[in-house]
Amino acid sequence: MSRRVMSAAALAVAAVLATSQSAMAEMSRPVISAFRGQLVVSQDELPEGKNDKDTIAKIKKAQVKELTGTASDDVTSWTFHYAAFLTKTGSKELKMRFMKGKQLSADKRLDGIDPKTPVLIGDININEDEGLAKGNTYTIELVNGSDAVVAKTTLVMK
Repeated sequence: MSRRVMSAAALAVAAVLATSQSAMAEMSRPVISAFRGQLVVSQDELPEGKNDKDTIAKIKKAQVKELTGTASDDVTSWTFHYAAFLTKTGSKELKMRFMKGKQLSADKRLDGIDPKTPVLIGDININEDEGLAKGNTYTIELVNGSDAVVAKTTLVMK
């Protein structure tokens, strides 16, 4: 195999890994405090403002409570950006649970987390084959290994 093909393959693998990992967001303490315990779901990366007050207002405006899915081969999928403002740090792994009432509908595992980071950002893609259903409202909980909820939100899947 040529070096060019190997380099292209390595870049493709790196791109896949980068989109599936969580990362520390560069945010000030006042912004982090304003959203502590919240899982902020948006269509794109969170905006930055001129100052903390402006950043908080822009994040609130960017936050969505409903997601419209994309149908492909009779299966609807949803893709979204998230920022989790954790109530408790210290975990290298977290699980994102999609709860309908007290019933677990689906979950996604987040690995490779810096245990010192108070804010995680990333992208999630999930579909009906994984347990979600169009038209339902879910409480999305980010939980640590002790099953403690460290961030959450409510989202309607359309």
